[in-house]
Amino acid sequence: MYHPKLAVTRQGQIAIVTFDRPEVLNAFDLSMWRGLQHTVEALSADDDLRCVVLRGAGTRAFSAGADIGAFEAERGTDEREEEYARILDDSMQSIRLCRHPVVAMIMGHCLGGGAGIATMCDFRVGGENIRFGITARNLGIWYPYAEIDPIIGLVGTAVAAEILIEGRIFNGREAYEKGLLSRVVPDATVEAEAMALAERIRQGAPLSARYHKAAIRKLRGPLPITPEDDRATSDFRLTEDFRNACKSFMAKRKPVFHGR
Repeated sequence: MYHPKLAVTRQGQIAIVTFDRPEVLNAFDLSMWRGLQHTVEALSADDDLRCVVLRGAGTRAFSAGADIGAFEAERGTDEREEEYARILDDSMQSIRLCRHPVVAMIMGHCLGGGAGIATMCDFRVGGENIRFGITARNLGIWYPYAEIDPIIGLVGTAVAAEILIEGRIFNGREAYEKGLLSRVVPDATVEAEAMALAERIRQGAPLSARYHKAAIRKLRGPLPITPEDDRATSDFRLTEDFRNACKSFMAKRKPVFHGR
């Protein structure tokens, strides 16, 4: 039922999902995005659960986001990109739509799609020395509306611009002050604090928690986007800037952008 790189363990009525690719800072390839959706949906359907905790393997990273090294194989054609975008969106939305509260336990790097996963969660507990941000500007890519919306919901438009346009990378204290984290704690206590939070949720009435999570989501309102808007979020793949940036990333050199 679960993906081999998504380890699912349980502590009573709390499920812990671990992104298990520490050799690449727990970056996600396409199969992991698909696996995350199926994993979270299966946990959401489990009436015995009270809370889901997401974390990265080890302490170096929650997740560095999408595996850029796999982009050419997984997103190299229009058909593959369309499938990738759909699976990525379904994966992100599965967290938002999970009936149970979801806690992100953040240590180390929380970048790109990893930050996207975190913003879909109901709670984010991070260490003081985490690196939290979105590096789209470094690759010439842009984010889907459905991933930008929760960022604006958390921090407002001004800070969203810092994250998406300026490309700011925040440590834990600044991320908390900006509203990206629910709480910030010393690095050594992140796991204990996140699990204590999950335990407090477990002790509460589950139907109350599920109702309030759904109510908060509904009151945020739907995104006013068209199918054309949604499809355009993948157009970055057609640009020279994106192709050159990917080559630069793999070669570990800084990209030069030409706006085409």
